[in-house]
Amino acid sequence: MSTTLTDKSLHPSSKVLCVVYGGIAVAAHVATWTQNTAYLHAGIGRFFTDFLAGVEVTPASRSIACDILYFFLAAAIFMVIEARKHGIRFVWAYLLAGMLIDISVAFPLFLIARELRIGAADAPRPRPVDTILLAVLAVGVAALTIWIDTR
Repeated sequence: MSTTLTDKSLHPSSKVLCVVYGGIAVAAHVATWTQNTAYLHAGIGRFFTDFLAGVEVTPASRSIACDILYFFLAAAIFMVIEARKHGIRFVWAYLLAGMLIDISVAFPLFLIARELRIGAADAPRPRPVDTILLAVLAVGVAALTIWIDTR
């Protein structure tokens, strides 16, 4: 039987973590697709070729693209291993979504599924300094996203 957010056995910190992951997925989807829609002007058939042409414009865009590709590879390995270990279904659907939608959306959704499977048994226990530094990082990511999105 799978665990849900309303299940009493799910630790409160696991519920919070699922909400945080969900917020990241929503923010990532909005941030990326407000940019991706610029490539839909020529139709869906040219979306990928135009998008890839845009990725190779500057050394910075190529660096970020390579960074994301290697992150995707590491995330894919982690996702498949964790899915098999914890009985998470449809891992390849998450990976396909990572390729077609965004890994920044699919990975947090996978992490929610993972947390729902292991949350009751293995509640996260970050240190206060971890929480503070992660919050600072989140604010920085949000600020950079807004700065990039308004350019």
